[in-house]
Amino acid sequence: MKMNIKLQGNYIFSIVFSLFLQLSFGQTITVLEKGSNTPISGVALYNLKKTKYVVTDFEGNANIDRFNDREIIYFQNFLYEKKQLRKFEIRENGQVVYLSPKVEGLKQIVISVSKFEQSKRDIPQTIVSLNAKEIALANPQTSADLLENTGNVFIQKSQMGGGSPMIRGFSTNRLLISVDGVRMNNAIFRGGNLQNVISIDPLSVQNTEVTLGAGSVVYGSDAIGGVMSFYTKRPQLSYKENQIINGNALVRYASANNENTGHFDINLGYKKWGFLTNVSYTDFDDLRMGSHGPDAYLRPQYVIRRNGEDIIVDNDNPKIQKPTGYDQINLMQKVRYEPMDNLKFDLGLFFSTTSDYSRYDRLIRPRGDVLRSAEWSYGPQQWFMGNFQVTKTSSTSNLYDKIKATLAYQNFKESRRDRNFQSSIREVREEDVDVLSFNLDLEKSISSKTSLFYGLEYLYNVVGSKGYEENIDTNSKSQNVTRYPDGATWQSLAAYTSLKYKPNSKFVFQSGLRFNQIIARADFTANNTFLNLPFDKADINTGALTGTAGITWSPSHTIQWKLNASTAFRAPNIDDLGKVFDSEPGAVVVPNNDLRPEYAYGGELGLKLNFDNKVVLDIATYYTFLDNALIRRGFEINGESEIIYDGELSTVQAIQNASKAWIYGFEIGAEVNFSKALKLRSQYNVIGGTEDNNGIEEPVRHVAPYFGRTHLIWKKKNLLLDAFLVYNNELSFNQLAPSETEKDYIYALDRNGNPYSPSWYTLNLRTQYNWKDKITLTASLENITDQRYRPYSSGIAAAGRNLIVAVNYKL
Repeated sequence: MKMNIKLQGNYIFSIVFSLFLQLSFGQTITVLEKGSNTPISGVALYNLKKTKYVVTDFEGNANIDRFNDREIIYFQNFLYEKKQLRKFEIRENGQVVYLSPKVEGLKQIVISVSKFEQSKRDIPQTIVSLNAKEIALANPQTSADLLENTGNVFIQKSQMGGGSPMIRGFSTNRLLISVDGVRMNNAIFRGGNLQNVISIDPLSVQNTEVTLGAGSVVYGSDAIGGVMSFYTKRPQLSYKENQIINGNALVRYASANNENTGHFDINLGYKKWGFLTNVSYTDFDDLRMGSHGPDAYLRPQYVIRRNGEDIIVDNDNPKIQKPTGYDQINLMQKVRYEPMDNLKFDLGLFFSTTSDYSRYDRLIRPRGDVLRSAEWSYGPQQWFMGNFQVTKTSSTSNLYDKIKATLAYQNFKESRRDRNFQSSIREVREEDVDVLSFNLDLEKSISSKTSLFYGLEYLYNVVGSKGYEENIDTNSKSQNVTRYPDGATWQSLAAYTSLKYKPNSKFVFQSGLRFNQIIARADFTANNTFLNLPFDKADINTGALTGTAGITWSPSHTIQWKLNASTAFRAPNIDDLGKVFDSEPGAVVVPNNDLRPEYAYGGELGLKLNFDNKVVLDIATYYTFLDNALIRRGFEINGESEIIYDGELSTVQAIQNASKAWIYGFEIGAEVNFSKALKLRSQYNVIGGTEDNNGIEEPVRHVAPYFGRTHLIWKKKNLLLDAFLVYNNELSFNQLAPSETEKDYIYALDRNGNPYSPSWYTLNLRTQYNWKDKITLTASLENITDQRYRPYSSGIAAAGRNLIVAVNYKL
């Protein structure tokens, strides 16, 4: 009997103890972001009368024991949709509450301007951004296509494996690309069109920020026209004892180039550790252009090699651009360790490589009545980056409140192979660049109104370059001039500081200064065997001081003004001072050891009008003066203006500080919210500019035509529909830069037989459906009317009617 009483007592005690634990620990809830399961700190929980109030901690946790069981609890954070639940409903959901991000809310925070989070409203420059959801809806094949979807970036393509951004009249090495805060530009970024941005996997990108206009104070050389900042996905931690496993698997098909893409990412999260693996593979076939447009864009013939001989054959379908197909693989591995709430260690490993891919614009160049080239291709474009960051987000130090140190190593590999029609000699150039970088960025709050940002940067580039001729009949090889001086180095040392003063909620002043010292060395001894230059070495040791100042004034909720003035620079790199290449038929660019930095001086005025979030207008106008512009001009070697290069008599050119340029423009964005479900968004860009050529003003090569896009978006529950127009104005023959008119084979011909870039438009429709937060189906029908068009300066016609279907499964 005593034993039974004892057992019953223990049983009762266990029940009471269990209830006690449930009441004690069951009052703590966790608030997570819907979709990513990331803990959300700073969420306010309150009742209707606001007499009870708690805030989630760093791990997204909050204790709700002060609320009654049937009392409505409101959840609010300005980045997320407001939510309300009763206490018993939270318990039924397992003590977890999910909040949905606001698309506009996410865009209110930017990182790229100071390397730390700031409110977008406080920034005097224009910044456009895309988040992961918008990227998934756009379904870009490459990160160049991703940038195009911002509506402010124009994309040029010389081949399908391409994508050279143009921003406010600048492009290539006058724009800067960064990945997770690491500068991607290297010592051989050229003035000609670049496709390095396609090495970034769009399926790994969490968000992208594009700074329109100069960014040299924080990023140094090259950030004249803008900065494209890509932030890739980060590992998610569980912040609890139990681990979490989640991920995504995606397949995609596009009809215009028979794209087949497979992707998966998997995240393993522990309390203090997180691991993220990302893999993407894409295979592209030859691209089909549209049916309605200039016949000049068709591909009626192409070259093949048969029985040891080059022959020209007819194309069965002239709308198929042969050869343009290629494939690409992207890998990313990330590790995060958070030993404390305010301390993070991040390791990122990236690898991207393509197959060989043809440079299509060179394959359509004529020579008389035949095609000039039998083959012209880029070898695999390969990029590796290892990036280690340490971030501390709070400190009692007198020197900083936040600090971030970044150490990175990058390796770039690229090559070029070309052979003239019916020639047995293939010219091969191979490049290899190693880049080591270190950044130290700090933030200090001097007072409640004043913040200071400052930092240091060091960059070291070493260039490897090979050149040889290959006889395809005998397989023999012989040395030839290299594209760059092998072993050349380029270094940058810099310090910067930026001040933010916000006396009240209506006014913000920001200013900054940066000093950069650039050291470049090149040895031309080996190349002088072929070139006979009047010098064997080139040394550049030059400094540059840049600054910026701007204000943001918001006199009311309706009106916001932004005014910004800035200077920027680009120091000569190894591509400028040491390159040897055929810039165009019958011309060769040679080294020049007498170069100085080019400087840009610019201003921007912006106005935002917000009428109760029903109608929002965002307007900006800007002007930039480029002095001592580094540009390709006629040159002489030992008094000679022509030399033999790759067996051909060629006019000599070199990069020189030989020009000035004036760039100006106007941008307007509009959003009209007809209802919660239906909205209209539109963006239009007007750009103009001239440059000086020995006293004669000429059009600037990278000033794009006026362009824009308009979207009508309807969203209801799990279904989204987006009907949109993309449009582009004409550039007449007189509006083309001289370097463009010389490439008449990539342009349509006007009634006078002169090359010009016609206007064009596409009508498009895309839809997205989400099923139970597990399966997302995205489908697009682009260029519905099957227009045949070639974006300005591009060597390849754009896709014709194109059906894109993607299915994403969330693990």
